[in-house]
Amino acid sequence: MSQTFEFYDERAKEAAAEAARAKLDNVRERALRSERTWRGLAEQARKVARDRAKADNERAERRAAEAEAAAEVAAAEAAEHTACAVQA
Repeated sequence: MSQTFEFYDERAKEAAAEAARAKLDNVRERALRSERTWRGLAEQARKVARDRAKADNERAERRAAEAEAAAEVAAAEAAEHTACAVQA
């Protein structure tokens, strides 16, 4: 199951709020550690989403270039076939 940046960011905000409300030092420290972990996960999720979008875009551009090249080859073959038919 893939989580989003928003999910992790919300958990980090909750941990920060818990740390702010904490009366005991050990509870505050635990919440701050939790916040750091959630923030790290949020940034990782953001990076994965950004990298995935970049890869998707590159694949789409490659497919378009391949389709264009295939169309050019098909057009050249059709022109050659027509030229051969006219000569015959």
